[in-house]
Amino acid sequence: MIEKTTRMNFLFDFYQALLTDKQRSYMQLYYLDDLSLGEIAEEYDISRQAVYDNIRRTEAMLEEYEEKLNLFTKFEKRQETIDQLLLVVKDQSSEQTLIQLINQLKEWD
Repeated sequence: MIEKTTRMNFLFDFYQALLTDKQRSYMQLYYLDDLSLGEIAEEYDISRQAVYDNIRRTEAMLEEYEEKLNLFTKFEKRQETIDQLLLVVKDQSSEQTLIQLINQLKEWD
């Protein structure tokens, strides 16, 4: 569950501009503010099921955006490469590896 929550938070960060105001609001309340479905339903004076359905549809949309645009995947790859770069820089004896990692970063953008 924590893994899914973390993933949804990242996807929301990358793609929130593509969501409607209502979708953005529900996702923020549910994932970022940690409100329950019942609390969100009460705040908007709608059923818990309506909130649940909206959140599930929005999650599916975020996954679809990621499938097509790969912004989060590219971000993860960049982070991995940066971590590797930091290790290599500390070593200083791997100049060729450092150049390869830097070229990888250039390719992803």
